[in-house]
Amino acid sequence: MEADGEVAGEEGREGERRAPYDPMPHGPAEVGVGPWEGPLPEGGHWDHDLLRDGDRRNVVDRYRYWSMAAIVADLDTRRHGFHVAIENWQHDFNIGTIVRSANAFLAAEVHIVGNRRWNRRGAMVTDRYQHVRHHPDAAALAAYLHSLDPPVRLLGIDNLPGSSHLETMELPERVCFLFGQEGPGLSEGAREVCDGTFSIAQFGSTRSINASAAAAIAMHSWVRAYADLGGDDAWRG
Repeated sequence: MEADGEVAGEEGREGERRAPYDPMPHGPAEVGVGPWEGPLPEGGHWDHDLLRDGDRRNVVDRYRYWSMAAIVADLDTRRHGFHVAIENWQHDFNIGTIVRSANAFLAAEVHIVGNRRWNRRGAMVTDRYQHVRHHPDAAALAAYLHSLDPPVRLLGIDNLPGSSHLETMELPERVCFLFGQEGPGLSEGAREVCDGTFSIAQFGSTRSINASAAAAIAMHSWVRAYADLGGDDAWRG
């Protein structure tokens, strides 16, 4: 099994190889844990290659030495009720970062709208732990969401006249957040099929904030409203 950190990393100050998601020049050169010490544990969720060689993946301690399939299966038992969708017409570098945030906040599904191939660099391999669907256009996405039982509302984020204010609106529990490309925002086709749009309050001189930052804000707003923050499922790095 290929570990998440096998992409060539950066050189540390003293010539040590560093993980691609840990480029800082201070601290340990490697993340994760080495080979398992002592008698091997029993259970179908363990990955024997990782037990033998060590687990350097960017996963929380709960999932050290687990196989990828076992991790996904465990995540599926507690995924949240929100979805995330991103329009992909220009291979925006923000897409990968949005997918990474969707993994951190445990989105039900991630939807890529437009081009099937997307820029995975910012995802840091987290897409392997998500259910990622492709839709040729926003109309197909809306049709899929509305066909689910119960249906999922499609809310786009854009600074449009009449958009609701994220800070004061009541978010649906079953919702999909749709984000457009960096710069142009939601496409005309996406605006037509959205069940509504919302905007994020800003107070500075810029007209908009980064799309991946906006996505993280929206997802965390859902978490604040609906997620169970009192159990072991929520962890803080």
